[in-house]
Amino acid sequence: MKKLVVYYSLEGNTKFIAEAVAKALGADVMELKPKKEISANGFMKYFWGGRQVFMKEKPELFPFSVDPGDYDAIIIGTPVWSFTFSPPIGTFFSKAKLSGKKIAPFCSHSGGMKRALEDMKKELKGNEFIGEADFVDVLKNKDENAKKAMDWAKKIDESLA
Repeated sequence: MKKLVVYYSLEGNTKFIAEAVAKALGADVMELKPKKEISANGFMKYFWGGRQVFMKEKPELFPFSVDPGDYDAIIIGTPVWSFTFSPPIGTFFSKAKLSGKKIAPFCSHSGGMKRALEDMKKELKGNEFIGEADFVDVLKNKDENAKKAMDWAKKIDESLA
């Protein structure tokens, strides 16, 4: 079974989890890279990111490094922006048009997951969900989150057997 971990990460939290999960699963990795990244710091980062969410913007991404349609299982990771998934993940959903796949969404956040995973699952109707997870303050608690990511990856792998 071909496995792919797709993720977008602005500050490295989601990347940390994506890489840990991919290593544990022996999965390929595809990082989503917007052609124009948010460059603001502090509060302005949240302002511009939140604006993208509320305006339902779909930032243009660099071309995918692989075809997600070639994979059976896809693990999708996002930071939480304004209580939902990040706009680059929205762009991925609209471009990849996934259907009939085994999907496991995850998110990273600082205590405000809200509806991020539910919104991801709504966008991915027509797929089978094999797990979901959220990770809090990833880079502040690396050891704890690395263990949680490995345990979650093991559960995903068991569901694919």
